[in-house]
Amino acid sequence: MTYRPAKALIDCSALKHNLALIKSLAPHSKVLAVIKANGYGHGMHRVAQQLVKADGFGVASMDEAIYLRQQGFLHRILLLEGVFSEAELHLAAQHRIDVVVHASHQLHWLLDNTFENTINVWIKVDTGMHRLGFLPDEVPNVLSKLQPLVKRYPIHVMTHLASADEDSLQAQQFTQQQLSCFASLFNHLNYPKSVVNSAGVQKLVQAQFDWIRPGILLYGAGNLQQLDARAVMTLSSEIIALKWISAGESVGYGNAWTAQNTTLVGVVAMGYGDGYPRHAPSGTPLWIKGQRVALIGRVSMDMIMIDLTTMAEHVALGDVVECWGKNVSVDEVARYAGTIGYELLCGVTQRVPMIEIH
Repeated sequence: MTYRPAKALIDCSALKHNLALIKSLAPHSKVLAVIKANGYGHGMHRVAQQLVKADGFGVASMDEAIYLRQQGFLHRILLLEGVFSEAELHLAAQHRIDVVVHASHQLHWLLDNTFENTINVWIKVDTGMHRLGFLPDEVPNVLSKLQPLVKRYPIHVMTHLASADEDSLQAQQFTQQQLSCFASLFNHLNYPKSVVNSAGVQKLVQAQFDWIRPGILLYGAGNLQQLDARAVMTLSSEIIALKWISAGESVGYGNAWTAQNTTLVGVVAMGYGDGYPRHAPSGTPLWIKGQRVALIGRVSMDMIMIDLTTMAEHVALGDVVECWGKNVSVDEVARYAGTIGYELLCGVTQRVPMIEIH
């Protein structure tokens, strides 16, 4: 079988490297590697295999958790949004899956049932993000109900930071407010604690606590380039056509880009049907033969165009073009497209084959 030239290379050694880096940054914490959303688009089973030295895995749904169990992973597995129904609690007990409890209905499901196995419970408190979690004044009541059952439901406590990856003074102040709120609730209690995500692993050493929950950093993205993290995914394709156009002529749908000078246009077999962002504007960088080049014209479903004028004597049909990866970061492409690297990594479509590089 033959494929379109578009492909995603997955550097398995980079996953292992990034995990080792994270462990070096938080040597006294256990690592709950977040591999939800199909391993941030990299393939859940593939990612879990490379991250076997993590202490646990964080997932978004019961089907993800059970899939990991069926594949033979015996790690701690945490349902980051908890269970979506009372019936799922029985599956959690059966498969020894940890659950987040963030709302009163989930708490009632726990209290109304007994299970053959213990279930590790992670009480999530809303310290200001206002997404999931008990409000701070609800926490004492929650603890009072669970503490008598602690042998059945060992208690952990957690929160999630809204702005740890931002550097503005306002963001830093908000993060400190969240940390202070969490400390006031739990510092005097001897429960395992978890607060920081990828950004916090680096920036908030004082909040690493018992468990850290890195996600995007494992995949070498997240605008943390000052760290020695390595890009795991390289999305690439090949030049399938070359043509010269004159000044004043346009390229692509809507005549959105017009040549100011005689221009060599390279057509690349990559488009939004593969997961390349449709809203990436002209000027978005790509990489070919050791040089950055610019996207020109609108992104099509199956094709993008690039300006190859400055390297006309050195390019040919079939030359490989890196859309993002080790030379052009997915975060940079995302900034041009007005989104984040997370979305681009998760958005690579099924028609793009993923090839493991060891």
